[in-house]
Amino acid sequence: MHSTSLIPRETFFGNPDKAMVRLSPNGKHLTYVAPKNGVLNIWLKPLNGKKADTCITHDKGRGITNYAWAYDNEHILYVQDKDGDENWRLFSINIKTGSIKTHVDQKNVQVTFIHSSEKHPKKFLIGINNRTPNYHDIYLLDLSKNSLLKVYENNEYIGFMADDDLNLQLVMKMDQEGRTNWYKRDADKWKPFISFSHEDSSNTGPVLLSKDGKSVYMKDSRESNLAKLVLMNLETKETKEIIAPQKAEARIMFHTQEKTPVWYSEDYLKPHRVLLDSRYKKDFEVLEKARKGFPSVISSDQKDKIWIVAYVTDTEPVHYYVYDRMTQAMTHLFSNRKALESVPLQPMHPIEIKARDGLKLVSYLTLPEGCTVDGRNAVPTVLLVHGGPEARDSWGYDALHQWLANRGYAVLSVNYRGSSGFGKKFVSAGDGEWSEKMHDDLIDAVNWLKTQKIAAPQKIAIMGGSYGGYATLVGLTMTPDVFACGVNIVGVSNLITLYKSLPPYWKPVIDMFKIKLGGDPYSEKGRAVLMKKSPINYVQNIIKPLLIGHGANDPRVKQAESDQIVEAMKKNKIPVTYALYPNEGHGFVRPENRLSFYALAEKFLSDNLGGRYQKTTEAEKKSALQIREAAEG
Repeated sequence: MHSTSLIPRETFFGNPDKAMVRLSPNGKHLTYVAPKNGVLNIWLKPLNGKKADTCITHDKGRGITNYAWAYDNEHILYVQDKDGDENWRLFSINIKTGSIKTHVDQKNVQVTFIHSSEKHPKKFLIGINNRTPNYHDIYLLDLSKNSLLKVYENNEYIGFMADDDLNLQLVMKMDQEGRTNWYKRDADKWKPFISFSHEDSSNTGPVLLSKDGKSVYMKDSRESNLAKLVLMNLETKETKEIIAPQKAEARIMFHTQEKTPVWYSEDYLKPHRVLLDSRYKKDFEVLEKARKGFPSVISSDQKDKIWIVAYVTDTEPVHYYVYDRMTQAMTHLFSNRKALESVPLQPMHPIEIKARDGLKLVSYLTLPEGCTVDGRNAVPTVLLVHGGPEARDSWGYDALHQWLANRGYAVLSVNYRGSSGFGKKFVSAGDGEWSEKMHDDLIDAVNWLKTQKIAAPQKIAIMGGSYGGYATLVGLTMTPDVFACGVNIVGVSNLITLYKSLPPYWKPVIDMFKIKLGGDPYSEKGRAVLMKKSPINYVQNIIKPLLIGHGANDPRVKQAESDQIVEAMKKNKIPVTYALYPNEGHGFVRPENRLSFYALAEKFLSDNLGGRYQKTTEAEKKSALQIREAAEG
């Protein structure tokens, strides 16, 4: 059954070799993040190939996970938080001098990016919540002066759209009914522009101002399920339909200078591209013939002559190329994980599973070596539940799928109702359905696995992070006979304490959470509903092993969510293993911590499902892991 050797966890979950590839606006340099002394930093690569790649930042902590070029081609801006607290600090580096400047670095303060423009290459419009934690005031950052100027004191809005002169033109707030309300600038005031219902708001709203600033491209699902792309005149509100996707929400690419849509992709079972501009026909003919996988343009120069193309497939790492549109020449750069190029990976099968009420659930199945879809040999299986819940699983290389398949498990990921990407009706079908119809979808998927004789019925685990962690707890408390064990990563145990502990900058959208969760914790009726949906109230039902992992600085799902269910299990004399990482947040970013937790999970699954496992390595033992509670055995 297992002729394939164990692929080391480091290959899946260690730092990538290279990732987050970006072109400078003038196309003369590219940047990427790669490890320096085990920490992800930004590296600079001249495209002419005359100089060696250079590491230009020197972080020694959690690494750099997000950055952007300034239009002056000299500066790169990047953000970092402190051990996962998501209070993003802002820095810039001058690629010529190597000088790093700190722009925003205050305790309990978060920076958000609003807009930048080729017309003002050294300026950025940003939001900072340093005056009040609930709202971000708008500031103009000028790199030439190293200055910050407050341009708008904000006490009510949570969404912003600016023109290329870096002036705010549209702002947004939500009301108590979950409606999204957009306002348009009218001299020094804001006047109502357009409003969307709660259901429409999941996939409707402005996307980009037109080049002349007179219109706005907008996703619009008011008269459809999937959002159309329309061009709306800001004065008359007349609209022109541009795109009407058929199977899934459109992901749209705009021309860098013309600001017109040039192609879009729909990702239902697998991604599919539709060209809107004939100038790109030959380009994609070249790209699609070049190698296996779906070619995705992830960065371009400002003149749209040079692209960085990433090839996505299920059985290979991501490969990056430089593509010159003028000559149609392609240059292979690297893959994100070279070690994956020489190991056997298993295909990911896109499938549709029908829920009990007829809803179609787009799902992805990966099987271990020697296992076939026809069900001739049922195997231990992991149901892997995505977070969000307004997110989705997609086809392509997935580290968790490949790791688990290599250990001998079938792996199924399900886009349960409430997931994004499949239209507003699919999203709103999850409203108020936490632990109910959303969980029914997962149980229906498990029953499908059994019916197809893919999963060994007594050896099915449930595993997930955030909402997926909540689903794991629901699985073990409310359907205790279905799963053999569960792995909960930063999961919610109590919907009332979750609601009351959300970050302050989420407070302006708090009414939306009432609709999503199905109850108001400040009303007697609402509390009863939320208590019914909270796994903490069914701890006594847990009869299967549970592993919990959490980051102590998680601002979204506080550590208290795991603390309280562990305490409740201890009081009920129910064994549990609880792993806490004091220097992490909503997930595990530091590679040593990520590897450490998955080593625990691998041994846990092996003990309960019978799959293979790799012994803990010396590097994994150097993590910040604290075992707060250990089950016997």
